[in-house]
Amino acid sequence: MDPTQLHAKGVRPQLDAETKRRIDNARDTLVGKVTDPKGQVEQITIALTYKFMDDMDLQAVRLGGKRTFFADNFEPYAWSNLMDPAVNALHMHRLYSDGIDRMSENPGAAPLFRTIFDNAFLPYNDPQTLQQFLRIINEFEYGNSEALGDAYEYLTSIMGSQGDAGQFRTPRHIIDFIVDIVNPQIGETILDPACGTGGFLISAYKHITAANSDADGSQTLTPGQLGRLADSLTGYDIDPGMVRIALLNMYLHGLVDPHIHEYDTLTSEEHWNRYADVIIANPPFMTPKGGIRPHSKFSVQSKRSEVLFVDYMAEHLTTNGRAGIIVPEGIIFQTQNAHKQLRKMLVDDYLAAVISLPGGVFNPYSGVKTSILILDKALARKSASIGFFKVTNDGYDLGAQRRPIDKDDLPKVRADLQEYLRRARAGDRTSNWQPETGHLVPRDKIATDGEYNLSGERYKVRTVRSAKWPMVRLGDLVTPVQPPVKIPKTEFNPEGKFPIIDQSQSAVAGFTNDESALVQVDRPLVIFGDHTCEVKLAKEPFAQGADGVKLLSSDERILPDFLYHLLRCRPIEKRGYRRHFSLLKDHAIPLPTLDVQHEIIKEIETYQRVIDGARMVVENWRPRIEVDPAWPVVELGEVCEVIAGQSPPGGSYNTAGDGEPFYQGKSEFNEVFIGAPTRWTTDPRRFAIPNDILMSVRAPVGPVNLTAKRICIGRGLAAIRPLNGKVDHDFVFFALKSNEGEVVGSGGTAFDSISIKAVKQLPFPLPPSATQRNIAQQLAQEQRAADANRELIASMEARVRDAVARVWS
Repeated sequence: MDPTQLHAKGVRPQLDAETKRRIDNARDTLVGKVTDPKGQVEQITIALTYKFMDDMDLQAVRLGGKRTFFADNFEPYAWSNLMDPAVNALHMHRLYSDGIDRMSENPGAAPLFRTIFDNAFLPYNDPQTLQQFLRIINEFEYGNSEALGDAYEYLTSIMGSQGDAGQFRTPRHIIDFIVDIVNPQIGETILDPACGTGGFLISAYKHITAANSDADGSQTLTPGQLGRLADSLTGYDIDPGMVRIALLNMYLHGLVDPHIHEYDTLTSEEHWNRYADVIIANPPFMTPKGGIRPHSKFSVQSKRSEVLFVDYMAEHLTTNGRAGIIVPEGIIFQTQNAHKQLRKMLVDDYLAAVISLPGGVFNPYSGVKTSILILDKALARKSASIGFFKVTNDGYDLGAQRRPIDKDDLPKVRADLQEYLRRARAGDRTSNWQPETGHLVPRDKIATDGEYNLSGERYKVRTVRSAKWPMVRLGDLVTPVQPPVKIPKTEFNPEGKFPIIDQSQSAVAGFTNDESALVQVDRPLVIFGDHTCEVKLAKEPFAQGADGVKLLSSDERILPDFLYHLLRCRPIEKRGYRRHFSLLKDHAIPLPTLDVQHEIIKEIETYQRVIDGARMVVENWRPRIEVDPAWPVVELGEVCEVIAGQSPPGGSYNTAGDGEPFYQGKSEFNEVFIGAPTRWTTDPRRFAIPNDILMSVRAPVGPVNLTAKRICIGRGLAAIRPLNGKVDHDFVFFALKSNEGEVVGSGGTAFDSISIKAVKQLPFPLPPSATQRNIAQQLAQEQRAADANRELIASMEARVRDAVARVWS
């Protein structure tokens, strides 16, 4: 059957239970050998394609034709030969492995199929598992493929992330929502520059065919128009595995010659001069380890993938082009120069609307908060405002299971946004119309402070923001409380029952068993550190440490929780207040009504719950590798080059920024990864290059990180460089990261250290290459989730600060 018939009447077939069972069985069979969901999908993709090619050959023979896929030298590899009962598991394994290895050179296969098999391989050596797996695949029939498109869509939905670049799978209903807003038309060119499984392109195809159907659902586009529509869809992806998945996905959805290219959108220039009328994408959220090294054609200079992708899509729209882009929260508010420069470009020339999505849309793979940017070059030239819309519920709960619920804002937001776009395109500048699910903000207001912040809540008119609250002296609102006794650090008892609070950064500095030292807390007390400006809130009895803090009891006009947040968010420092309470108490703070204070506290508590959950992930995740006793163990120096650091001669350091950036030890790891050094040298000795693994070899011994740039390393560091062909780079990094606490130094008299010889002799487990890749991919996916939670924490903390800052406005 020609797959173009699958959607001839705009009917979307439903996934039947039997087909779903087969897919689940195939994955269950593979899971012991291929642990990564993406790897499982890739192996099923290769096997299904192999099977379908043979099905088409058999259909041709039944109709009086000849085999084309498995003819001549490829005839022995035919699927029907693999399934011959006389073929044992070992022979089947050899035939199938050789078949997929050679299929990209098969002259009888169309380019689509040769591309699917390009660089394909079997990642495990277990004939019995392969035999069981292929027998399940044999149950699928291409000649009865009415449900294959949706079946394959279900298969791709199980992937936690798309490839190794941090792009989480986009839920189907969000894809369709974006496509409906952007509204691609017949005759327009459509691009997804980070296409993953091809979901956005398939949705665009269905959107256009559905829009060109009659009342009975019959297709009104001619075969020629359908062909030109298929030719108008283009996708890029850096991962060859994702390319083969996208090719088969689109093929099974009726696109017999899909244009999906293996292409690095951010570093390659081959397609830079190709533009599109419509661009729709969910580009990677995370920047790969080592950063991006883009070419020089981008308007915004950055190494952050999310910044570069948005820049690329904006710059590659045609004159009347439109785009719908999912972006992480960092694009909306982060203050780095590249982010601000990008937002300025968008506000000035491209942006039509911003849609805030709930924080759990990508659960269970990531809790990262996201928004949708709607770009429209023609509208941006004529509209003085940008629309901000908020989706609170998308029809599913925000837990890990994403179960359906009866609350769904998407239809109303879609209607409001489409009406806003209609009015803006018509030049309706005088109307007082405001959407129910959002608000309109003048472009010049967004540009006022030079930050170009795209958080809709920032510009929403609120009672809190518009009111002029009375300013009241802080000392008139609080009364210092004297503790029964202050406990010096020498008397802290790690096994005590009652918490001790002082001005340290920790919420609890220590413990005591001295019940007579307890401060009784009838109403929460705000605790202010005289020297550190640390602010805490005590709601249970505690003892006071000897360090200088003030215990502040607030009167009935101000809620303790509100005062705590008001002081904690540090607007006082920006207003020139001194830290010591004796100087701080004479300054005035805004005093909203109790109702407004309650409202702000409730809002902050919502953010704080997200922060607490995300922080649990960040603080508790560590890479874990379960070492199989059957794996050989080698010395690290057998599979990696280990380079000792060597500090330059004294006097060649400088702080003027001249020479090579120099790093000495573990305390500078974060700067190695993200920022600038504090020292340079004009007499460099030993270098680490981008993506080298750095190990701290002086106290503390063992921590590792990655370099993002070429640096000079001192004696406190060693650079570990995996040898090509001997070991997977990411596996080495995660193996060393998981073993950080087990590296033992020499215990020198001055400080603990480890010699380079000892580093080379560290025992290193060496599983098969395919196992290394699978483990590294799984841990990289987990790390991306942890990194996404770090970004979520930063986003929610910024929202807390904004909530408090409103009362100062």
